[in-house]
Amino acid sequence: MGAWVSGLLGGADSAAAAAAAAAGPAAVGLGDLPELCAAQVLLRLDPPEICRLARLNHAFRGAAGADFVWEAKLPENYRYLMEFVGTGEEGRRRRRRAGKKEIYARLSKPVPFGDGQKEFWLDKSKGMICMALSSKALVITGIDDRRYWQHMPTSESRFQSVAYLQQIWWFEVVGEVDFCFPVGTYSLYFRVHLGKFYKRFGRRHCSSEHVHGWNKKPVRFQLSTSDGQQALSQCYLEEPGSWVLYHAGDFVASKPDQLMKLKFSMAQIDCTHTKGGLCVDSVLIYPKGKGFQHGRVVRSRR
Repeated sequence: MGAWVSGLLGGADSAAAAAAAAAGPAAVGLGDLPELCAAQVLLRLDPPEICRLARLNHAFRGAAGADFVWEAKLPENYRYLMEFVGTGEEGRRRRRRAGKKEIYARLSKPVPFGDGQKEFWLDKSKGMICMALSSKALVITGIDDRRYWQHMPTSESRFQSVAYLQQIWWFEVVGEVDFCFPVGTYSLYFRVHLGKFYKRFGRRHCSSEHVHGWNKKPVRFQLSTSDGQQALSQCYLEEPGSWVLYHAGDFVASKPDQLMKLKFSMAQIDCTHTKGGLCVDSVLIYPKGKGFQHGRVVRSRR
């Protein structure tokens, strides 16, 4: 190796060349990794991991901005999803100019639709979407009669409002949505709360004054899709004072370029007794198996 280095330098500064040769080859680290190789590594990671690795060195930072890296993390129908972002000609121009990383970042934030009563966002680990529909986007029997229901403002809802039931004989909440879901299996939940909650002197309190009737007959949950999938389950409502996610069923989306109509309901229509003291917040659609930080999940009986 020393002779080769000396010959390469034409004999000049042979002492320095010999010392360099004796020291061995220069150390090679991750910073010397070509960007294309770094991009191949990033393709095998989840988006949160890509962002963390981009802070490591310039090679990963440069690769983390490549369109083909982020396009691989986007759903097949990301162009359809982006149609909900922005309005008018200015919105269309922004969508055309946006890079894939920018598109991913925008879809990872809530995108409102349906007069602001519905929203979806990209799940960062699965490449599928999550969706939320507010109580105002649902058809609730008797909702316009203040003897039965009232809309209650609260910071505990992502829509800043829930529907509170005081008392009723016929309880039924129905909803539907038409959407092109990215490929995957999804779960649908009703987010509800037994008892009327409020804050006093900065502390959360819950009144169970109107809670009754839910232990006499189970609530029935139904889910159906336009391509023939169906789910039916039932369970008793329980745990006053806590938000609970009641699992209505699962469905599979296999054609991301075709609209799927979802219909779902939550009902307890036995008119032999009244029921009340229930807050209805929203319907949530999440990739199956996703964990939740807020609210316990209850799997209903089939």
